[in-house]
Amino acid sequence: MSNKEIFQIPPSFAAQAGVDGAHLRQMTADAARDPERFWLDQAGRLDWTRRPTLASGSSFADDVSIRWFADGRLNASVNCLDRHLAERGEQIALIWQGQEASQVERLTYRALHERVCRMANVLRGLGVERGDRVAIHLPMVIEGVVAMLACARIGALHVVLFGGFSAEGLADRLNDSGAVAIITADEARRGPKRIALKTVMDEALARGVPGVRHMLVLSVTGIDLPMQEGRDLALAPLLAQASSDCPPADMEAEDPLFLLYTSGSTGKPKGMVHSTGGYMVWASFTHEMVFDHREGDVFWCTADISWITGHTYVVYGPLANGGTILLFEGLPSYPAPGRWWEVIDTHKVTTFYTAPTAIRSLMRDDDAVVKGYALDSLRLLGSVGEPISPDAWIWFHEAVGRGRCPVVDTWWQTETGGILIAPIPGAVPQKPGSATLPLPGVDAVLLTDKGEVIDGEGEGCLCIARSWPGQARTIWGGHERFRQTYFSFSPGYYFSGDGARRDADGYYWITGRIDDVINVSGHRIGTAEVEDVVATDHRFVECAAVGVPHDIKGQGLVVFVVARDASVPDLADAASLAVTKGIGRYAVPERVYLVPDLPKTRSGKIVRRLLRKIACHELDGLGDLSTLADATIVDRLIAVVGPAK
Repeated sequence: MSNKEIFQIPPSFAAQAGVDGAHLRQMTADAARDPERFWLDQAGRLDWTRRPTLASGSSFADDVSIRWFADGRLNASVNCLDRHLAERGEQIALIWQGQEASQVERLTYRALHERVCRMANVLRGLGVERGDRVAIHLPMVIEGVVAMLACARIGALHVVLFGGFSAEGLADRLNDSGAVAIITADEARRGPKRIALKTVMDEALARGVPGVRHMLVLSVTGIDLPMQEGRDLALAPLLAQASSDCPPADMEAEDPLFLLYTSGSTGKPKGMVHSTGGYMVWASFTHEMVFDHREGDVFWCTADISWITGHTYVVYGPLANGGTILLFEGLPSYPAPGRWWEVIDTHKVTTFYTAPTAIRSLMRDDDAVVKGYALDSLRLLGSVGEPISPDAWIWFHEAVGRGRCPVVDTWWQTETGGILIAPIPGAVPQKPGSATLPLPGVDAVLLTDKGEVIDGEGEGCLCIARSWPGQARTIWGGHERFRQTYFSFSPGYYFSGDGARRDADGYYWITGRIDDVINVSGHRIGTAEVEDVVATDHRFVECAAVGVPHDIKGQGLVVFVVARDASVPDLADAASLAVTKGIGRYAVPERVYLVPDLPKTRSGKIVRRLLRKIACHELDGLGDLSTLADATIVDRLIAVVGPAK
């Protein structure tokens, strides 16, 4: 499906934008002509204890070696906090909004710095050393951000773990990372529900995690819990006693900053290793460029800090740039529809960055809900996590942005560290559903299945031909797996695993994972293409398409749809007709299932492998469900699909 409608940059936005079209073209040319000089100049956006004289020493060949600013030294915590104290010490760095309207806390840069130093001293006091791994298993509370920056301050690697992981999922990641300490909480609040974080962590440790010496427990709801003597410690008293002064560790640019485990669909979780110098340059650069960061911005990225989006655009990017971040503990429609819009109006949010899944969920509400809020502080909207359908893009732009806010649809991955393809909002007109153009210094290419370069318009495998500073260095404990996964598809290229289409304007349209391309009687059909055409029927909130084996066609198309009102008759036929009309008769689905919801990770990605297995009745090997935001949906989907016929 091709959406040819172009949304020009609003004149009022363009007049104040930090980067216009001419500036972007110059930056892109400079990065291509002399990347060494370009990136050394960009390194100047950080404070270094030893300024680097080398930019990249990376190679995608042979064993793969990725290095950036290797002779530089710095500290990530200092770049997010200390360097702002002289001029921004009393500026609000972090606004925390709890589930209830009355639960609000604001921290200045000086106050956040003090809290980070106290947490860092607690960790040092427990014997955590430079290079050690610390697991952070917390809800969306201030201490999560504090703990990340505290680890960075002392040179320990943080390993942030999603609060919805099972005990087995936690144990796997703790053992793989070799974590020596854990910071967790008694419970997490998620709407009316309570999630027993420490109880699940206790179960994980009972499975055998010999490396963990200490578990620090934050009291969130205040419930009584058993504490294992010698291992478990209440966090609050230790923080109260700790010094508010903590000298930072002086880190090499290539020293790891953190490990982050991807929610891989199969096999052992992949602990992606991100470095200190390159990652921080990329976080600062992309946050400022893509979100047109300005003084006074209040930046709200709705991602959980346990995902890469939370790392880069809740914590490191905005704070490195001296911004104000909003941290929200709650759900979009709890305790009532419109909660997110209320938060935006209350805290005068200027930049709102969320996922297509959340946008589609909010579309379920009557438009009168969003129209009931002013939303006049908003200046820029963003989307992340998966391709956004044109239908959802336009709703987001019109209903939320009131037609005046550019929408930056961003493409990137855990492995990339930050955004690679997105419209620079003051320079690039937007097309609904397109991630548009690569950022300066990002050498994106399309390759055929045989690894041949596709020039001009075309569709193929999205790869990157040159390294960029935010690129992951390796998989923890598995460099050969890193090389095989990302660099063996076509030598000399980073293989993203995603497919994309490039149009006549050079804009990129992400078509989904390569393994989400369905081959029906020789016709290659991207799942995103199917989902986009179904979304044109406003009776459907969202859908997911998967391929299943077919005796004649090779693969058949199965579509799972979530309706606004499931009681409306003939909805399955309507979805099938939308696919047939939008793509062609060859794409007619074998089956359409009306379902209450789709299986998603907490970051909002639809887990299509589960849908594929359920559609194929392969129920014995569903794998680890710990990454799902709601694991109960699996049984409900199985019930809808029913037994094999």
